[in-house]
Amino acid sequence: MLLIADENNLNTRLDIFLSEIYEEISRSKIQNAIKSGKVTVNSEHKKSSYILKIDDRIEFENLSEEKIIKLEPENIPLEIVWEDENMAVVNKPSGMLTHPTLIETSGTLVNALLYKYGENLSDTNGEFRRGIVHRLDRNTSGLLMIAKNNKTHEYLANLIKEHNLTKKYHAILKGYFPDEINIISEPIGRNNLNPKKMAVRADGRPSLTKIKVLEHFGNEATYVELNLITGRTHQIRVHTSFKHHPVYNDTLYGAGEGKVKTQEQVLQSFYLKFAKPFSSEIIELEIEPDEKLLKVLSYFRNRRV
Repeated sequence: MLLIADENNLNTRLDIFLSEIYEEISRSKIQNAIKSGKVTVNSEHKKSSYILKIDDRIEFENLSEEKIIKLEPENIPLEIVWEDENMAVVNKPSGMLTHPTLIETSGTLVNALLYKYGENLSDTNGEFRRGIVHRLDRNTSGLLMIAKNNKTHEYLANLIKEHNLTKKYHAILKGYFPDEINIISEPIGRNNLNPKKMAVRADGRPSLTKIKVLEHFGNEATYVELNLITGRTHQIRVHTSFKHHPVYNDTLYGAGEGKVKTQEQVLQSFYLKFAKPFSSEIIELEIEPDEKLLKVLSYFRNRRV
């Protein structure tokens, strides 16, 4: 199997990267597999402690006892917000994985994309990430760019790398978030205690989130708009949690389960602005709040009446 390291994998240890793929295998077994030569990076054998760089090509045999299932196209409804011959922007629903893992190989956005577009998807990041340029967490909904060919993939990846696009999110935060805090600039890196989490840490990568308060609900919650200047893994969730106002219902980052029951994290990518590939035309897209966000907003607004 081949996977290409992207910005979200930068500065991640090789064994931790594989641990996220093989959740059922212990870290020590993964380290043994690396040591025995079952894993290569850029066609070379590396140590478990090797730190990944962008565009590293990680190739490995099946490390688990289970057979790797070939990805199948699935007729899953897709909301296409905008598209042309080179790319599409979809509205990913909450609860859907962006791309498969070796544990979950069906029901993902990639399965749906394979059904709709077939081979007309980039394969720059490997078969499990066909068309995928950037990701949204499973329970984060909203706008996601899809590349239909490798040339477009490179173009869009460069937009993200150079911060030449605008991505905005809506979120409900726990507690009363102060109006005067409009920028969170804290470095983000892997959490030493839990490799599935990220954390603010001095040796992390520079990370910048702009934040604007839209509505307060007493001391219980705050409705905010967030503008991602950088795009680190879990950036919004880590930054808001660091400020002691985690995203509502984000149990991974300390919010606990709120009074309004929803899937994890009430967070939506609602706005996207970018230059159309190979053109000077500016594409600006915005979608309405999703069902989860509306449910929580309705609850707090009705209590205030």
